[in-house]
Amino acid sequence: MKAFRYSRWDGTQDEFSLDAGHALDALSDLMMEGLDAAEALEWMREHGFELAGLNMRVMGLEELLEELRAEAESLYQRYRMDRALDDVARRLDDILDREQAALHERHGYESARMNDFLEKRIDAGGLADTVERFREHEFEDESAGEDFQQLLAELDRLQRLEEFLEQRGERFRGAESADYEMAQEIRERIEALEQMARDLAEGNLQPISPEALRELLGDEAVRSFLLIRDLESRLREAGYLRGEHGPELTPQAIRRIGAQALADVYTALRRGRLGGHEAEGCGVATPRPDETRPWEFGDSANLDVIRTVINGVVRRAGEGAGVGAVPVSLCVDDFEVVEMDYTTQTTTVLLLDMSWSMSWAGRFAAAKRVALAMDQLIRTRFPRDHFFVVGFSTRARELPIRELPEVSWDIGDPFTNLQEGLMVAERLIRKHPSASPQILVVTDGQPTAYFDDRQLRVEWPNGFGGVSPHAVVETLSQVRRVTGQGITINTFMLDDAPELVGFVERMTQINRGRAFYTSPTRLGSFLMVDYISRRKLRRG
Repeated sequence: MKAFRYSRWDGTQDEFSLDAGHALDALSDLMMEGLDAAEALEWMREHGFELAGLNMRVMGLEELLEELRAEAESLYQRYRMDRALDDVARRLDDILDREQAALHERHGYESARMNDFLEKRIDAGGLADTVERFREHEFEDESAGEDFQQLLAELDRLQRLEEFLEQRGERFRGAESADYEMAQEIRERIEALEQMARDLAEGNLQPISPEALRELLGDEAVRSFLLIRDLESRLREAGYLRGEHGPELTPQAIRRIGAQALADVYTALRRGRLGGHEAEGCGVATPRPDETRPWEFGDSANLDVIRTVINGVVRRAGEGAGVGAVPVSLCVDDFEVVEMDYTTQTTTVLLLDMSWSMSWAGRFAAAKRVALAMDQLIRTRFPRDHFFVVGFSTRARELPIRELPEVSWDIGDPFTNLQEGLMVAERLIRKHPSASPQILVVTDGQPTAYFDDRQLRVEWPNGFGGVSPHAVVETLSQVRRVTGQGITINTFMLDDAPELVGFVERMTQINRGRAFYTSPTRLGSFLMVDYISRRKLRRG
């Protein structure tokens, strides 16, 4: 079960600093699912993201919007506003009653001033309208006039509250009655919540004050808002994004994504023991001075001189010659040889199924991570090797590593042209020959597309669980051509459908490579073990 930690913001920080590396990790997780950099950034802004390295979650704009709406709704549910204007009404009535009494005393009820006053007072309208009508009135009662000026200064707020209650008064159904000042605070809070919600919905983040957001929603919302607001700029400042017309990954970002993918793969590898597939020993031998063994017939003379001499001395002492006997005579049984690691340069082509079905169950994301991990492994540990990625659906094409993080499966393309994928791989291996060329195929379906005399053809399987006979025949013919050039094909199946298993079995019978059925979560372990074990063999 996942747990999220929200760190406390003490209100003194001007900004919460985003760790660009952790943000890139979150970005790459989305890109592995087929989004490009711009789409992944937009998703992170809208839906939030996890900072896995910090065990922390950042709320997205949608969640912040929900928080704002929920806060406004809580005010509607808590208060009622039916008495909100009573205090102002009583103040205004008291002022006008005193003024009316002064007019009666000085001018009588039949005077023009009294008639004008009464006409203004009884005219229909709200409180704000009544105050506005008496704006130019010269008060006979001096104290009433001073009190009216105070009320007149409140006219703008009064008008806004009356309009607010006219539009939304019925929504307030709570048990707590709000007086005038409380009603004004509630109005201002709801209007601030709504304005902030509009800015968030429109992506207009710069005018939003973190302090105002903190007052409305609290520290966690501010922290998430700042991380979202500064997400792209932080990634650009760290050198992970570039581009004037839209964000794109830099080489530095691609290297980090590859390193992280490699780390994930090796984390999985450490859960079990490294595989021991056989491989031909060829290439340059590297001594392992910490490990030796007795010499056997056929071994090269990579003698560990010190251990060999010690063996002779110990043997002579056992024969009664004494430990210090000189000269030391040696026999074949005394020879101790240094263990050697034999490595070889390889050319590896990873064939990546990009048909629509690879979008299911996390298959394509896992395959992309493995491709990036292998590229990182080869560039850092085996820099003399050649590594290429070829994507195939209805057609096949080489995928430059720099573009791999943003590559997606071919949406709406259900066909699988493994034949052309093998053709492209064969051409790459011819251009970069090595003693141990290999093709790694990652797929979840049998071939359903092929070329017949340079004519592209597609072929649906013959019924449920059936095969595409012509596509299978042409693809196996290409397997034979590849096999004839000494290229090994290892296949990693992400589905155990009988038709796929049957096809792969026929392919491995022809090529003598290996075939594995694995899940997306285990794919990295299988590929890493296979690649390393094929290029290194310990020998004496």
